[in-house]
Order: sequence, then C-alpha cells, then structure tokens
Amino acid sequence: MGEKAYGIDPATIDRIAKEVSKIHKTGVQIALVIGGGNIFRGVSGAAQGMDRATADYMGMLATVMNALALQQAIEKHGVPTRVQSAITMREVAEPYIRRRAVRHLEKGRIVIFAAGTGLPFFTTDTSAALRAIEVGAEALLKGTKVDGVYDSDPITNSEAIKFTRLTYDEVLSKNLKVMDGTAISLARDQGLKIVVFNVRIPGNIERVIMGEAVGTVIEGGSVHAR
Repeated sequence: MGEKAYGIDPATIDRIAKEVSKIHKTGVQIALVIGGGNIFRGVSGAAQGMDRATADYMGMLATVMNALALQQAIEKHGVPTRVQSAITMREVAEPYIRRRAVRHLEKGRIVIFAAGTGLPFFTTDTSAALRAIEVGAEALLKGTKVDGVYDSDPITNSEAIKFTRLTYDEVLSKNLKVMDGTAISLARDQGLKIVVFNVRIPGNIERVIMGEAVGTVIEGGSVHAR
C-alpha cells in the first residue's frame, strides 16, 4: 500500500516488481508469498466482532487481489509468472500443487503463492514458511517495514535494540513478534534460514539475496551476540 492508508499503490508494486525481476534475470529462482493486510486483515476483523474463520477467509481473498496485481507488474518487466491459490478459483489462478510449483521454478517462472494455507487461524508467516519448505527453498526472506528484529517495537521505542543474528529458540523464548511461533517452529524443525529486512528500502531485496549484511538472520546454532 506504500504510503497509503489502505489499498494498492501502483508505484510500490512496480518498484518491488522491478527489483524482483532484476534478481530473477540473474538466475535466482524466486517464489513469493503475498499478504493481504493492505486490504483486509483477518485478526482485525475478528477483533471487531466478526467470526475469526470468516475474517481469515476474507483476508485470504485479499491476498489473491495482491497476487494478481503483482503478477501483472512483474510480467510488464518481461518475467513469466504463475499465481497459485490455496483456495480454488481457476478463472484467475492455478490451484496450489507443490510439484507444479517446483516445475514452474525449474522453467524459470516466478511463482506467487496466494490465499495463505487455505485454512483459517494460520498467518501469512506460517504459509510462507510452509511453502518455502515444500519447494525446497534455501532461505525465507521476510520483507517488512522495519530493518530487522528488535527486542521491542522500534517504531514506538527509540531505544529498542536490534539483533543481527538470532536462533529459532531465542525468537520463541524471548517472544519476539517478528513472526508467529508456528512459522518459527516450522523453520526450526526443517532448518530453514530466515532473513528479516526492510522491504521498503529500494535495493534491499537484491542486497539480501546477494548475501549482504542486511536485517536480521534467524537460524539454528548456539546463542549469538547482538
């Protein structure tokens, strides 16, 4: 949504599409998991008295809208894409099939996963971790609005301390809110590396993929220093 209060900002979509397309053309295989909070967030709907399952399904439909917008933006940059939805809607997207998704990646297409897991009560974080594991991704990159993981909210606390590296268990034991516990547990069980970074800074996607020290790395091992 860029700087808007809600909805889709074409300039933001195009910037992300341009960055992703540039990286893809270097030979990197990319799959994207899209959230829907810029249109509708299930948790917020439930907080306002809506049935949580219904609110979550509405949020999943919002992710499909975002996926289609991003698909069009990426293809304008000359990169073929496929949208796969966990909720069947054949007129606008393929159904999610793991082997087909892997084949698309092998053929040089970007795959955009929409509609989360297709089930309520699971966040986009969990969907991202699940899909990354299913397709055999080397890492899960979480693009967010802050430049890493902090011990408290850096937006409201100017003295919040940033972590450069964390273990999965540290994230869970410290109750750090960067991702939900289910996603972190999935990543820990399968050894999936996570990098949390600020996607709003132009060029950060490429920097992370090229191995620069951007954001916070979450992986196994002993306790790391801040």
